[in-house]
Amino acid sequence: MSTDEITEAPPAPAKARPRTRTRPRVLPRLVGRAPAPPPAGTALHNISAVTAVLLALVAVGSVVHEPVLIPPLAASAAIVHSLPRLPLAQPRSVIAGHLLCAGVGYAILAALGSAPWAAALAAGIGLAVMTVARTPHSPACATAVVIVLHHPRPATFVPLLAGSVVVVVLAGWAASCARPSAPRYPAYWW
Repeated sequence: MSTDEITEAPPAPAKARPRTRTRPRVLPRLVGRAPAPPPAGTALHNISAVTAVLLALVAVGSVVHEPVLIPPLAASAAIVHSLPRLPLAQPRSVIAGHLLCAGVGYAILAALGSAPWAAALAAGIGLAVMTVARTPHSPACATAVVIVLHHPRPATFVPLLAGSVVVVVLAGWAASCARPSAPRYPAYWW
């Protein structure tokens, strides 16, 4: 047999591995793809700032004998201080979103009265108005709900709301300036 006639033997068939179904590990599935928690110093700074601004709103409310702290403002403060780079945390969205939804809330209250279904409608229309105005701020939808369900006097509520959202925004700005390692807030003012 010459070297030209050497042929290779066909490869031996690979051993078939039994098909076993591997089960995903439970812990990675529970953890998911959520971002890592912030460092302890950052979390403490954010929590302190949010608590301080909300206590300031309570103090103002007790001085003027009107409820100034409403749930949507607490949610706004949490977003401004925890996620300051998001578009819905920017001053344009926080301030204009709450004021637009307040207008929608009063319009729905005048047209349809105070009912849960009217409050739900006000929240949906408020979201549509904010979307068109390019001022997305989800907690502001709850402002429309509060107005429809509790029908506060506009002459008192709207100025207090406007002042409160400005306080929330300014507190976010001050907190970002106070901590050099914090992300700058706001990313844009308007």
